[in-house]
Amino acid sequence: MRALNAPAWLTERPIAHRGLHDAASGVIENTLQAAEAAIAGGFAIECDIQISEDGEVFVFHDDTLDRLTDAKGALIEMSAATIRKARFVAPSGVSAPAPLVGAGRDGGSRRLDITESTPAAHTRLRSEDSPTPHPNAPPQGGRGLAAPFIPTFAEFLALVAGRTPIICELKSRFGGDWRIADRAAALALAYEGRLALESFDPDLVAYLRLRRPLGGSGRPCPIGVVAQASYDDPAWDVLTPEQKCDWTTFEHFDRLMPDFLSWRVDDLPHKVPFLMKELNGAPVMAWTVRNAAQREAARKWADQIVFEGEGRP
Repeated sequence: MRALNAPAWLTERPIAHRGLHDAASGVIENTLQAAEAAIAGGFAIECDIQISEDGEVFVFHDDTLDRLTDAKGALIEMSAATIRKARFVAPSGVSAPAPLVGAGRDGGSRRLDITESTPAAHTRLRSEDSPTPHPNAPPQGGRGLAAPFIPTFAEFLALVAGRTPIICELKSRFGGDWRIADRAAALALAYEGRLALESFDPDLVAYLRLRRPLGGSGRPCPIGVVAQASYDDPAWDVLTPEQKCDWTTFEHFDRLMPDFLSWRVDDLPHKVPFLMKELNGAPVMAWTVRNAAQREAARKWADQIVFEGEGRP
């Protein structure tokens, strides 16, 4: 059996789902501000990436821009330049988003400078000499404002800069498009921080396994699978009956050989995460923990939580 690539950092910190976000406080999910808030709280970060029509990857959860921005349409059908024009819609009572300034590694400010002359904006980090207050403390600790734009994955990685682990979910349309994996692998090679890649799509996970993306440290990135007990919800109607059966029974395990499993907390306990832990030694993360009862279930049956809101430990 292949040796696991499951370093301790995968589960050493609770993982903030889409960053430590709170829309009511102006910190929008999967933004640079949500990443800074997670770092300030001492948490790891879970994020999602989507690919544009022309091959850029953005940190964004939904297939379309409709829910969170002033634009509409599917990211896969838009150019990076068009996606870059979208602006997050501020919640009622929250003023317009402000530029990002966050705490640096040594207590000074950490500023993200972005030149927007191209869709894949050049990113540069610099540390200022004088300390400044962190504007994006965890939601209960203060009010932060979302950056106005959807960040590219390159910008997101440049901001985090190794300060906390990142668990990145690659979004898929289950049609055999490997571009998002190729782009993520290329970015991983230039990133020296702790980065793991995962997906719901078994074929994409298998492709990542063959692609064997390396981090800037020269070590392979851990590759995981996101899963749940069943796929009967209408949201999964994109899958064929054969896919639903295969995913539910986890028949694809021998093909994927994941380094870790991210499992739906409401489906705990379950034989799949149990066997992953007991027979293969793979760590299990429980998503998405939003309350105390789910947190307790995860404590019993998983190795770490992916949390948001009241699920915060």
